[in-house]
Parts: sequence; C-alpha cells; structure tokens
Amino acid sequence: MASGTLYTYPENFRAYKVLIAAQYSGTQIKIAEDFVFGETNKTEAFLKKFPLGKVPAFETSDGKCITESNAIAYYVANEQLRGKNELERTEIIQWFGFADSEILPASCAWVFPLLGIMPYNKQTVEHAKEDVKKALTALNSHLLTRTYLVGERITLADISVAMTLLHLYQYVLEPNLRKPYQNVNRWFQTVIYQPESIAVIGAFKLAEKTLEYDPKKYAETQGKSTKKEKKEKESKKESKESKETKNEPAEELDPAEAALAAEPKTTNPFDTLPKGSFDLDDFKRFYSNEDEAKSIPYFWQKFDPENYSIWLGEYKYNNELTKVFMSCNLISGMYQRLDKMRKGAFASACLFGTDNDSSISGIWVWCGQELAFTLCPDWQVDYESYSWTKLQPSDEKTKQLIHNAPFRGNKCKKRPNLQNFVPKAFSPIPSTYFLAHVINDVPCLRSLLYTLKHTFLSFHIFNNPIFLTSFIQIYIQRHFSLKILTQRYTS
Repeated sequence: MASGTLYTYPENFRAYKVLIAAQYSGTQIKIAEDFVFGETNKTEAFLKKFPLGKVPAFETSDGKCITESNAIAYYVANEQLRGKNELERTEIIQWFGFADSEILPASCAWVFPLLGIMPYNKQTVEHAKEDVKKALTALNSHLLTRTYLVGERITLADISVAMTLLHLYQYVLEPNLRKPYQNVNRWFQTVIYQPESIAVIGAFKLAEKTLEYDPKKYAETQGKSTKKEKKEKESKKESKESKETKNEPAEELDPAEAALAAEPKTTNPFDTLPKGSFDLDDFKRFYSNEDEAKSIPYFWQKFDPENYSIWLGEYKYNNELTKVFMSCNLISGMYQRLDKMRKGAFASACLFGTDNDSSISGIWVWCGQELAFTLCPDWQVDYESYSWTKLQPSDEKTKQLIHNAPFRGNKCKKRPNLQNFVPKAFSPIPSTYFLAHVINDVPCLRSLLYTLKHTFLSFHIFNNPIFLTSFIQIYIQRHFSLKILTQRYTS
C-alpha cells in the first residue's frame, strides 16, 4: 500500500483531492507539519525534490517525488477510484481536464478577488461568471440521469470536480445562483457529505449569500507579508517575545479563513421552535425496534398536533423515473443531504411500481406547522421536486393513509405489483435507517448495494415460487464505524 509525506498549506482544495482519495483507499499519508508556504517551498532542499516549488507535492516512503494533485490522488487511490476498466479510466482523465480547464480558471477569477487574493477587475469577473454558468450547465445535463460522473460509484472524477467547485459553493453560489443546477447540487452534496470527505474538509456549509467585493481586503493581504517579516526580525532580537511572535502566524487568518470567520454561525431552525410533548427520538427508537402493529398506535398515542405537523410528499416527475435503483438513489440522496433535519423530523417514503412505471411518495413529520424546508437554505436542494400537502391529524383519512401506505414498510397497498424502497426511519440515533423491498429484481439489489452509502439497509427479495429472503444490514456511522451482518434463510 502506498504511503508518504504530503507538502501543502492548510485548506488547500487541491490537497483535499489527495487526502479524500487516501481516506477511501486506506493509504497512510503524513502531512509535513513544518511546511510553511512561501518559505519551505523556496528552500534548496525542497527545490531539489520539486524544482517548480509548487504544492501539493508528495514524497513516497521510498523517496519518489510526485507533483500535480490529480497525479498524487491517482497514486494514493484504490482500484475503484481509478476506474474498473479502460473506458472508465479514460473518462476519469476527461473529467480531470474538465475541472482544470473549464471550472478552475473561472472559479479563481471570480472568487479570488472577493477574498483579496488578487486584484478585482469587473470585466474579468463577469466573464468568469459566464464561464462558470456554462460549465455548470454542461455538468447539470450530464448528471440528469447519473448519480456519479463515471460509473455507479464514486471515483476520482467526482472527487476532483467536487473539490474544484468547492470555493464556488463556499463563497459565491448562493441559493438563487445554484437553483438552476439541481442535479449538480444533489451530486456535489452527495460527494462532500461522504464520511471520507467529512474526515478531510469537515462539515461543509453552502454559501447563503455571495461574498461581496471589499477593496480593503486586497490591500490588507498584500501588507501581511511585510508585517510578517518585521515580526520575524523582532523575534531574533528579543528572546522573550519570540514565543508570542511564533504564535501570531497561527492567529493571523488568511483571506479564506477570514471570510469563514466573518460568516454568522448557523443554528438549527428547529431549535427556535417549541419542543412540545412529542419525544421524536423516543418514537424513532420504538419504530425501529417494533413492527407497525405496535409503532403506528404508539405514534398516535405520543403525537403532539399543536407543535408538530404531518405532511404528504409526492414526487412531481414520476414520468421521468426509469430504473428502480436510480429512483431509490433519489430517496437515499435526499435523506443524505437532509441529515441536519434529523433532530426534528421523521419520514417514511416508498417507491411504488417497476422499471419505467413507478412513483415516489412519503409521509413526513416535523416540528412546527409550516413547511420546514424553507427554514434553511441547506434543506432546499430536493424539496421543490415534490408537492407537499399538509395533513390534518384529526382526519380519519390521514390515519388511514398512514396505516396503509408509507409508514408500513412491508404491506403498502397502493399498487398490486409492488417494489418498495421505504426509509424505515428518517435519521434516528444517529444515522439513517432504510427498508427496501425488491421483487424479482436481483440486479436492482446489486445496484442498490453499490450506490446507497452510510445508511442502515435491509433488503427482502421475493423470488416466486420459492420464497428466498436475504437480510443484509449495513450500518455506517459518519465517523467511520462499520458493521455488517448477513443472515440467509428459506421457507
């Protein structure tokens, strides 16, 4: 297995490619702790290994030196990330070029002046905006029928393009600007919210408002290098002040960090609402551990209609649904992107029907009486693809709907020929549970196993005339604990 030392500065999106690929493959990478950008990379020793002095740069455990982030990421990746065949590997290289040629120049020309890294030129920025729109439009079209850029699992193509888009989503693509690119938004958040990505970049926050240009930032950035040199000279003269001087670079924020620090801290909108008497976590535990005959009456026994509401969500574009596994990806992806809602929400959704003839609908319960998705920009990626109807808890039709349809993971009755994908409980403690029923469709099961990630899955396969059940549970917590239990029996 590959291993070595990575030279980079903090929060380098190019280095993120390498570190995320290493998370997937298990490659042991040590980040050079004594590296100081602008100093270390100008030393004779560094230039002897890496003549251009650019980072990220990687030195293998046996002394080989590699530059360019895509090349380093490829070196530390595993077979799945690199592509399983020649065509996939070729397509991955194609997306490397797309990211570096179509996205990166425009992203830098738009974002860097706002961070004070380079001078602001209005004409250049406007051209950059148009180039970003063209790139996102092309990417949005490609992802219309795909979960990932290449194949059915994450590859280096997804990692490279997503990290190149990072600054755009972080600083300028506010909700209105990213709204036309729903496919890209869905895919981007799927990639960055993988456990392997979170381990490297942390909990990523989408831009709520486009960063505004401030002429002072560029002047301040240019003055930082001069201040730093003066402080280093003073530290040599006075030994008592040397420790303080050494601590100052850590306290002095770069433009990117300063922009992040200036952003207001976000809170969960549910925290501001009355809690009521309905203990949602208690119900989720009960629902996950008991069958519907007990959990549904328990729900009505505990439900607080004054502080919680029940909603029916129905997918608007059922005529566009094709393969069952792709439709299931829509549900799992939505749950994945709504992870922050789990403290105040519960949901159970179904995929009804077969390939090219299916529909998606679900029952949602959350804190408050209004549509919850409008409370937070991070929750608005998928909700407009559904029509939402508020249900009256006292109405007998609501109780009948919950009894017969999505709440019941094993006996939905909407159609006689049924293939269900039922998330059994929306983000209970602390992950998401899913229950899927796949009838006469073993390839669909295989596809789901490849594409659905960090969820709690159980699948039931019914194969006439013999009833064969495979119960597979996969529990993946976001912080990399993995348990797999497989039981197989026939009757």
